[in-house]
Amino acid sequence: MNAEFQTDSGIVVPAVTTEQMREIDRIAVEETGPNLYQMMENAGRNLAGVALELLLEGGPGSRILVLAGTGGNGGGGICAARHLANRGVPVALCLADAVGLSEVAKWQYRVFKATPGELVSAADLTGQRFAVIIDALIGYSLTGAPRGRFADLIRWANSSGTRILSLDVPSGMDSTTGAASENVIAPHTTMTLALPKTGLSKGAGGRLLLADIGIPFETYQRLNLPYASPFGSEYVVPLHIRNGAAR
Repeated sequence: MNAEFQTDSGIVVPAVTTEQMREIDRIAVEETGPNLYQMMENAGRNLAGVALELLLEGGPGSRILVLAGTGGNGGGGICAARHLANRGVPVALCLADAVGLSEVAKWQYRVFKATPGELVSAADLTGQRFAVIIDALIGYSLTGAPRGRFADLIRWANSSGTRILSLDVPSGMDSTTGAASENVIAPHTTMTLALPKTGLSKGAGGRLLLADIGIPFETYQRLNLPYASPFGSEYVVPLHIRNGAAR
């Protein structure tokens, strides 16, 4: 069976593989809802809230950097950058590949450009300091080791000495197995979406949080997952590994 996690209150939360999470997303988008834009908005807003908590721990007047990839993970990061900018937080957005943005990520980027948020290139990052780095480079869609600009940004972030907040899974980690190449983000905190991924049971995600992105109960029921909502009155809850690694 897959690894299990639990909340502070003891609610057991099943973990899912990459393929299971793809199917959950498919059912939501094609059958039950919410649509992709809604889920991305929920993910980005929750991510911004966690980043604000980390920022407050580091003192006032600090900057946040968002490293965003081209797909849904990147779109969630761009959305978080917009919410932070709307709240007067000094935030910089660095796109790993501005030309390759997916349609949903492009839409998020268009909205971000109407905020006071700053756009920076990878070259601009040299010598800059940030209080928090949001890793939204690669989500569960990882195929092979990160290369090119993605690998460069992962190495830079890890060498920066800054606390890193990863979205869904640390970039460069296989969300099913937890396996990673030499270029993998080493986060302080990972905010995973909907359900934890089995690869996170290896413990490489740092402090683990689970975020609600609005997926209804019936979606999980169609996959026969033993799901009871872990959120209560919250939208983000801490998670702990319950039975170690997947077996």
